[in-house]
Amino acid sequence: MTRLFWQTLLGATALVGVSVSAHAAEIPVPAQPDALARALEKAQDGDVLRLSAGIHQGPIIIDRSLVLKGEPGAELKGNGKGSVITVEAPDVVVDGLVITGSGLSNQTIDSGVKLTKKADRARITGNKFLNNLVGVDAHGPDDAYVADNLIEGRRDLRPNERGNGIYVWNSPRLVVEFNTIKYGRDGIFVNTSPNDTLRNNYFENTRFAVHYMYGNKGTISNNVSVDNHIGYALMFSDKLTITNNISDGDRDHGLMLNYANNAVITGNHVKASPEKCLFMYNANKNKVDGNTFERCEIGVHFTAGSAKNKFSNNAFIGNKTQVKYVGTRHLEWTYEGRGNFWSDHSAFDMNGDGVADTAYRPNDMVDQILWTQPTAKLLTGSPAVQLLSWTQSQFPALLPGGIVDKKPLMHAPELAKPKVGARR
Repeated sequence: MTRLFWQTLLGATALVGVSVSAHAAEIPVPAQPDALARALEKAQDGDVLRLSAGIHQGPIIIDRSLVLKGEPGAELKGNGKGSVITVEAPDVVVDGLVITGSGLSNQTIDSGVKLTKKADRARITGNKFLNNLVGVDAHGPDDAYVADNLIEGRRDLRPNERGNGIYVWNSPRLVVEFNTIKYGRDGIFVNTSPNDTLRNNYFENTRFAVHYMYGNKGTISNNVSVDNHIGYALMFSDKLTITNNISDGDRDHGLMLNYANNAVITGNHVKASPEKCLFMYNANKNKVDGNTFERCEIGVHFTAGSAKNKFSNNAFIGNKTQVKYVGTRHLEWTYEGRGNFWSDHSAFDMNGDGVADTAYRPNDMVDQILWTQPTAKLLTGSPAVQLLSWTQSQFPALLPGGIVDKKPLMHAPELAKPKVGARR
């Protein structure tokens, strides 16, 4: 046979995610008691079980490489105990089902679909997960794929009692894309899992949209977080790529870095947080370039434990406090001759190079006094405090340690807004 024939055959096999078998069959499964259980007992590797419209009984265990495909209106309903579907075989596809009725145990991570470490290359696509504790639990498989699903958590539980939309543990090279996740504890919680990719997902009404811990070399891109407590919480991870994400109205922080080091953070748009656009705590050697931080109470809250970070080409627009930094060191936020745009920086550009002629310092001694001694706010309108602020502006040598941008930009960089949309 020709090489083209084999390439076409292998490509088709990759799409369905199952091995080619001479005995593969398509098996219709009616919505009748025990019909699905009987079909699973007889199925062989490569078979397609096509579930008809109606309610099918769960929970079920899939222990061979097959496709579980739902016709429009097909629902797989658990009995309120454990996980609805447990996958214990490689190359399994679960597609097109309404999946509901898991148990409520966080200890056993009761889920709509549980992928065990045997479930390598599983494909969970195009499903609706409704009223489960956890939507999908990826617990150990390699190269799994979770895409185009709607995952809505239990709204009858308090937020801390709910499960995560997608829980990931030790699942290298997992790809999660084009999912809509609402009402869970965390949208996606990654724990101890390297080289995962989370992209083009939408999150709403969760605690953290993305909660990433001990997940080195992961990529988080083109996601949208709306009205969560924190958009993207990145902790104890190294060499992450955080690019082209949106955080809109997340209540505490849009982006949070806690012991996250050597990350590339670029092209993100964070706006309208009542607290902080970006919070960095003991986060080192990160590149923060080409982001927009807009209309937050604090643009960047930067702690003294963070070092060797590179800030450039960012736009700080209309934040009540552009930067909050309490420390004695002077930190330069200019990289390779370019600083950042600050909407409150009034300056001239005599040579027309796009860089302001005067440096920008977001904080002065009065700011630091107010942050460390909040009761001093009673004196902010006094002539003495106003004189101190004016004196520091005229004599920068009197300023304490803090952030300084020696090459502030005259205009906000033209940054492309991330485009995120559901594929289905």
